[in-house]
Amino acid sequence: MQARQSMRFLVLSASGRDGSWNTTLARLAAEAIRATGPEVDFASIAEFTVPGYDGDEERADGIPAGAVRFKERLERAHGFVIVSPEYNASVPGVLKNLIDWTSRFRPQPFNERQGLVMSASPSMAGGNRGLWALRVPLEHLGARLYPDMFSLARAHTAFAADGGLTDELLRERFRTTIANWLELVEATTNYPCAKTVWVEYLGERSDPSYDRAQVG
Repeated sequence: MQARQSMRFLVLSASGRDGSWNTTLARLAAEAIRATGPEVDFASIAEFTVPGYDGDEERADGIPAGAVRFKERLERAHGFVIVSPEYNASVPGVLKNLIDWTSRFRPQPFNERQGLVMSASPSMAGGNRGLWALRVPLEHLGARLYPDMFSLARAHTAFAADGGLTDELLRERFRTTIANWLELVEATTNYPCAKTVWVEYLGERSDPSYDRAQVG
């Protein structure tokens, strides 16, 4: 059985802004995971710059280096955490674009990988609407996203000087969300479930001209 101490997690801040509340929350998540034993690979969306997805560009030049780097780091992880801001009640375009490029690899690296999504926002909704939008492409690609999400409302008042959360109830909710997710990842790593096939488009018959499928 693989012990948690030998596991590895990717934590991605989907905000490139200096002083971002989402980056602060992502660092807090990385610290909480690291404290239980696993290795943590902390990353910023700025490390994976890619152009807007273009099928002609993919055919001519292949998948860009930023997506290659993200795919490689994702594949080395037993699970991933994405901490994302909310833009106009949805996903930041740079994050969705990175997901789109990364989905072009075979085998498709999101498939069956365990994920947890979080957000921080000055609004009372805490970026929760953006997380629901983020779940759609990730779950479509076969990622096993944890049902619970952590959305930090009024983020501009939520952090202490050391980067921790000031509210005791929020600290406990944050801790238990991560702890419970880590237990799930550890269990599914040691006892994998039966699903082995990812299919992008469901048709009445298999046809590579419109179906993208892979068998694990």
